[in-house]
Amino acid sequence: MPVSDDIALRDALEAVMREAGELARVTAGRPFKRWTKGKDNSPVSEGDIAVNELLHDRLPKLAPDAGWLSEETEDEASARAMRRIWVVDPIDGTRAYISGRIDWTISVALVADGRPSVAALYAPVTEEMFLAVRGQGATLNDTAMHTQDADTLAGARLAGPKRYLDSLSGLTPAVLPQPKVHSLALRLTRVGHGALDAAFASGGSHDWDLAAADLLVHEAGGVMTDFAGRPLSYNRPHVVHPALIAAGPARHGTLIELVRDREAEFA
Repeated sequence: MPVSDDIALRDALEAVMREAGELARVTAGRPFKRWTKGKDNSPVSEGDIAVNELLHDRLPKLAPDAGWLSEETEDEASARAMRRIWVVDPIDGTRAYISGRIDWTISVALVADGRPSVAALYAPVTEEMFLAVRGQGATLNDTAMHTQDADTLAGARLAGPKRYLDSLSGLTPAVLPQPKVHSLALRLTRVGHGALDAAFASGGSHDWDLAAADLLVHEAGGVMTDFAGRPLSYNRPHVVHPALIAAGPARHGTLIELVRDREAEFA
């Protein structure tokens, strides 16, 4: 697909994301239903479903040849055979959304041949719109994003599971653990615009948690891989991923070595 087509698609996607964000805000501003789902009793709300339905209506019109994979839609095995697919988390950080916090997002990526080619992440409460096209860089509210990087972890701002941060603080006391970011996609993307120096995700995250953030981090000059240093691949038979690190290239390499040497602590 020509780059110009992806850029046009990004611009159309931004408009859809803003529409979805307004719907989510309106839903959150009145009494709404919430319940749990799955074996892990993860939360879901009217907002998740309403945004999912809106995106499911709008996005196929932008890319009619693309399949559909969403946290809030029953998976169709036939989508795994499609070259392109929309990967959607209508509300990433549902617990934050339900509790009235600000750090929830809407996350959408168009994946082509296993890797994201267009991405949008929108935080409606803080009015942060993150956009990326493969090979064309990433932006936050139309300003180019760039990761922060250094050859040392001294002073590095890290976010992720507490046990990871505790282990790293014991090894390198100069690191600065940061407060939890409830949206995983936002936590990872914060590396892309320099608000964090590195971010971690424990094992068990899904395509819809990661695909948009993956492109945003890489297009901002960062690296996001599993603990073995392998890049992620999407729209595969299994959409669950192992533990991850996102950081600038130099710090990413340092952190990979640390977790490899202490694999049991980060399992």
